[in-house]
Amino acid sequence: MKKLRRILRHLFTTTATGRRAFPPAALKSIQATIAKGEDLHRAEVRLVIEPSLSLADALDGMSSRQRARELFSNYRIWDTEENCGILVYINLADHKVEIIADRGIGRLISAAQWQAVCQTMTRDFARGAYQDSVIAALEQLNEMLHAQFPADGPRPNQLSNKPLIL
Repeated sequence: MKKLRRILRHLFTTTATGRRAFPPAALKSIQATIAKGEDLHRAEVRLVIEPSLSLADALDGMSSRQRARELFSNYRIWDTEENCGILVYINLADHKVEIIADRGIGRLISAAQWQAVCQTMTRDFARGAYQDSVIAALEQLNEMLHAQFPADGPRPNQLSNKPLIL
């Protein structure tokens, strides 16, 4: 029954759902928050929002974590100069957030710190406050990264700051 409910959630959560949750103004605010953070730290943050998994992936029981790892590879988030890429993945159908960090960053931040960012992001999803919770979580992430991986001067932007809705 639980598996069937999950499959139905993925079937009925569409791209339109993603656009309603994250309208253009929200995406611009999120993009600005990512850019502002990257002025403070050396990490490269990429936000990917996926309304739902494909039917095949949902039927196969793919987890949000597995999907995030796949996207981390597909979008070459690992391909940064200091191995400092971070994927923040939001799956709307599952109300899940996953953070995948490259090895240059992953060892500097504890699992509990990553989890705290995910909880900040998801706690208001149920009431539809996507923009506010995502921005609050990104600001939290930026503070952590600034403390552990501070900027050392201007550098090129290696990953797009623009949130991606699949």
